[in-house]
Amino acid sequence: MSRRAAITGIGVVSPGAIGIAAYWELLSTGRTATRRITLYDPSPFRSQIAAEVDFDPLAHQLSSRQVRRMDRAAQFGVVCTREAVTDSGLDLETVDPGRIGVSIGSAVGCTVGLETEYAVVSDDGRHWLVDHHYAVPHLYGHMVPSTLTVEVAWEVAAEGPTALISTGCTSGLDAVGHGALLIEEGSADVVIAGATDAPVSPISSAAFDAIKATSTNNADPEHASRPFDRDRDGFVLGEGAAVMVLEESAAAHRRGARVYAEIDGYASRSNAYHMTGLKADGREMAEAIRCAMDRGRIAASDIDYINAHGSGTQQNDRHETAAFKRSLGERAYQVPVSSIKSMIGHSLGAIGALEIAACALALDRQVVPPTANLHNPDPELDLDYVPCVARDHAMDTVLSVGSGFGGFQTALLLSRSSRR
Repeated sequence: MSRRAAITGIGVVSPGAIGIAAYWELLSTGRTATRRITLYDPSPFRSQIAAEVDFDPLAHQLSSRQVRRMDRAAQFGVVCTREAVTDSGLDLETVDPGRIGVSIGSAVGCTVGLETEYAVVSDDGRHWLVDHHYAVPHLYGHMVPSTLTVEVAWEVAAEGPTALISTGCTSGLDAVGHGALLIEEGSADVVIAGATDAPVSPISSAAFDAIKATSTNNADPEHASRPFDRDRDGFVLGEGAAVMVLEESAAAHRRGARVYAEIDGYASRSNAYHMTGLKADGREMAEAIRCAMDRGRIAASDIDYINAHGSGTQQNDRHETAAFKRSLGERAYQVPVSSIKSMIGHSLGAIGALEIAACALALDRQVVPPTANLHNPDPELDLDYVPCVARDHAMDTVLSVGSGFGGFQTALLLSRSSRR
């Protein structure tokens, strides 16, 4: 590739941590941010736990008007964008606005705003025929997921290509992959890329209760998210956002930018099989991994760490273990693997971007974050799933994968800029 995308700035709003310094401290120490839900009364639900963000928008310099206009997910996205741009050291006023793109992922859009306003216009569900006059003036914006991208684009005055990527739980990976492709093809020189979701709400709890996908370890929420553990019983819902500044790599180096990582390869596949089910052989995820490796001219022997989807469901953990073996062969047994969902839960469309941020920081620090709560390894899962404690580890290339409802499978490869 003659043009490559480099990550030069990162912004994070995560359960247990706001800002990249706090985020890395949480991940590297194996601290979990899961607890009993406080945003609403969870007692009617089967799963009563989540990884929530302690977030005050006014304390993060959002105006009262912005708070009124924006859904919680949009607020997360804008706060992340500000941190990422500052972290990059890039003066966007020196960049042609037409060469600035935005690519934001989200699985469930403005869930909190929609649910809150429905409760208002229906008088807490008492009226089938609702009265829209009681709704906030910007309710239409909550109905349109692309509002999340618009808010970010306004924040950075972007006039280049913009997109809202919604591919379920792979949305964050796909949004960053799409942003990298915009740079590679020459459509943009800078792309603000990432994802945001705030799905911790009664409707989400009810939906995941219905399919029994979430953990019911309500008595011990801190240890409920247990990817690859023999006693795992489902994922823990989360929320949050991560946004990155992507720049054309050569230009980033010319201006002396700190480059966390370069994006080597990206690919996605679909299983065309089942809305929530996964085949045990992991074929579609393996195909996405192989395609990403081919695109980046990466061999299996080059991969030094795998950031797994690691949701903590029985079928997913088996599926991706098979996919790693299928795509990497013997190398799969030699590479450390971990899941940060054990610490920050599963924030649906946002988690892929949070995982890419974690991978970039892991490359920068040369440390593999652990899989928290992995005390009783499942004997069926026989790879090196790093348990409980972070590991110092020399690495040049990392693989991050995602698996989403609807059959989406995505793989993205990052490398240290010194690799090439």
